[in-house]
Amino acid sequence: MAKKHKIMKENLKKQAKIDIIRYLESAKESFKQDHKKSNLYVHKARLLAMKYNIRLPKELKKTFCKHCYSYLVPGVNCRVRTREGKLIYYCLECKKYIRIPIHK
Repeated sequence: MAKKHKIMKENLKKQAKIDIIRYLESAKESFKQDHKKSNLYVHKARLLAMKYNIRLPKELKKTFCKHCYSYLVPGVNCRVRTREGKLIYYCLECKKYIRIPIHK
């Protein structure tokens, strides 16, 4: 019985990963029409990741603000700079910084 439960749990995690990627792609597509809708997709993706304890890849983490959880598009609602070996995102909605180290 324990093996069956473990297999079901792994299948749920795999499905959740697919859904998270789908939500973030939907956020990217819907950003042009409605910013609030794209932020809602980011919120749903984060909830799924927290529910199933799934770490998001680095590429996906850079797509939303860690403070206000809004979908970020460089040049539209965020500023991107490099300084002292760090990539700095400045969210224009919540006015906070996100610093990501650049590794060579």
